[in-house]
Amino acid sequence: MDISFQAALILFGVFFLLLVLGVPISVGIGVASFVTALTIVPMDIAIFTAAQKMVQGINSFTLLAVIFFILSGSIMNNGGIAIRLINLAKLVGGRLPGSLAHTNVVGNMLFGSISGSAVAAAAAIGKVMTPLQAKEGYDKSYSAAVNIASSPAGLLIPPSGALILYSLVSGGTSISALFMAGYLPGILMGLAVMSIAFILAKKQKYPVAERPSLNTGIKIVLDAIPSLLMIVVVIGGIVGGIFTATEGAAVAVLYSIILSAIYREIKLTDIPQILKESVVMTGIVLFLVGASSIMSWVMAFTGIPSAISELLLASSDNPIIILLIMNLILLIIGTFMDLTPAVLIFTPIFLPIATEIGMDPVHFGIVLVFNLCIGIMTPPVGSCLFVGCSVADVSIESVLRPLTKIFAALIVALLLVTFIPSISLAIPRLMGLL
Repeated sequence: MDISFQAALILFGVFFLLLVLGVPISVGIGVASFVTALTIVPMDIAIFTAAQKMVQGINSFTLLAVIFFILSGSIMNNGGIAIRLINLAKLVGGRLPGSLAHTNVVGNMLFGSISGSAVAAAAAIGKVMTPLQAKEGYDKSYSAAVNIASSPAGLLIPPSGALILYSLVSGGTSISALFMAGYLPGILMGLAVMSIAFILAKKQKYPVAERPSLNTGIKIVLDAIPSLLMIVVVIGGIVGGIFTATEGAAVAVLYSIILSAIYREIKLTDIPQILKESVVMTGIVLFLVGASSIMSWVMAFTGIPSAISELLLASSDNPIIILLIMNLILLIIGTFMDLTPAVLIFTPIFLPIATEIGMDPVHFGIVLVFNLCIGIMTPPVGSCLFVGCSVADVSIESVLRPLTKIFAALIVALLLVTFIPSISLAIPRLMGLL
C-alpha cells in the first residue's frame, strides 16, 4: 500500500472517529497526527518532532496579530460599539421593504469586520435587532435566519483573523493583499443575504422604516465615525506600510480601549472578564495552530497533499470542474468543522492544487474563507447557527426553511467569487499589492 494513502487513511480515519466520539477538534488533530507519526517513525523521534513542530507553529510574530485582534474584539463587544453601528445601518438599509432585516445585515457586516468575530456579531447585533423586529411583526424564524446568514460576512471584510491565519499557513501570502481582496466578496455576501431578505419581506409585506430627519441622520453618522475610523487607521496603516499586521492589531487594541473610555461603556470591573475571554479564545487558537503544525508536518512527510493533488488533477484537466469539486468538499467540511481548524488543515492540501491550475493564492484564500463562512451557519456544527437561534429563542428546525433560501443566494455569490477572479483581485491590483 502506498505510504501516502496509508498515512491519509490513518490520519483522517482517527481524526473523524475522534470527532464522532465528541473529542475537541484541537485534541483530535493532535492525537490523529501523533498516531500517524508513530506508523512512520520510532516513538522517540515522533515525540520529539511533534513537540518541536508544535512550538515552532506558535512561535510566530504574525500570529500575535490574531491574538491582538481577539483582545480588540472582546473590548469592542463590551464597549458600546454595536448600538452605534446599528443606528448607522438603519440609515443604509432603512428605506427598503423589511428595513430592520437589512439593518441587521449591514450591522453584522460593520460589527463583524470591526470585531473580527462572526459569533460576536450574531450575538451583539441579534440581541438588539431581534426584539425590534418582533415588535414590528417580523417572523422570528425569518429574523433569526437573516441574522445567522449575514454574521459571517465580517470574516471576509478586514481586519480578518481568518485571512491572517491563511497567510501564516500558506507560506506568507501578503496580508495586505488578502485584506484588500476581502472587501468586495464580503460586501457581495451581504448583498446576497439582503436580496433574499428583500424578496421575503415584499412577500410578507414587512414595513419600511420612517425616514429620519436630516439632523438625526447627521448625528448618527457622526456618532458612528469614531468606530469606523478604526478600520481606516488599522487597514490604512497596514496597506500603506506604516506598520505590520501585528503592529496594526496592537493599534486596534489601543484604539478600542480609548474609544470605549470615550463612550464610557466599560468599567474597571469589566476588565478582568474581558481579559479572561481573550485569554480563553487565544488559548484555543494557539492550541489549534500548534496541533495543526504537527498535522502539517505529518502530511508533508508522507506526501499526502501531493497525492491528493495528483488524484484530483487526474480526475479532470478542466479547471472549472476541479474548482467545483474543491468548493463542494470545502462546503461539506464546513458543516462539521469550525473555520479556524479548517483553514489550518485544508490550506496545505488545496493550495498546491489551486496554484497548479493557475489560481492566485490571494484569490484562493478568499474562496476558501467564503466556503467556510457558509459552513459556520449550517448544521450540525454551525456556531453562528446555534448562537443566532439562541438569541432569537427559536428552534433550528424553524430557521432552516428561510435559511435554505438564503443559502441558495450565497452559493451563487460563492460561484461568482470563484470564477470571476477580479471580484477578489481588482482592489489589490489597483493598489499595487499584486
